[in-house]
Amino acid sequence: MIEGLVLATLLIGFFGTLFKKNLIMKVIAMDVMSTGVITYYVVVAAREGLFTPILITDQNQAYADPVPQAVILTAIVIGFSVQALILVGIMKLSRNNPTLEISEVERSNTQ
Repeated sequence: MIEGLVLATLLIGFFGTLFKKNLIMKVIAMDVMSTGVITYYVVVAAREGLFTPILITDQNQAYADPVPQAVILTAIVIGFSVQALILVGIMKLSRNNPTLEISEVERSNTQ
């Protein structure tokens, strides 16, 4: 059930990136797709019976591996940084163009 929702989120972001013509909408669609990927990793890593390594008193219990958690946290931070950089580029582009539609931007930059 939840895997289907994650897949739907990924597809919405992917098709938004392909079919939206506004640059801001493309960035939002990329963020939705990134959220879907991160959620997919969280769903895959979530298993019953695993404990947090900090709270374990018995060494024989299975514990959650903290490395994937650190990788996902890093992916969130890098995704936020890339999104901020893209938005700054769009702001610079919007100074010369009255609209952020891709066809209009291409037309004004090729003349």
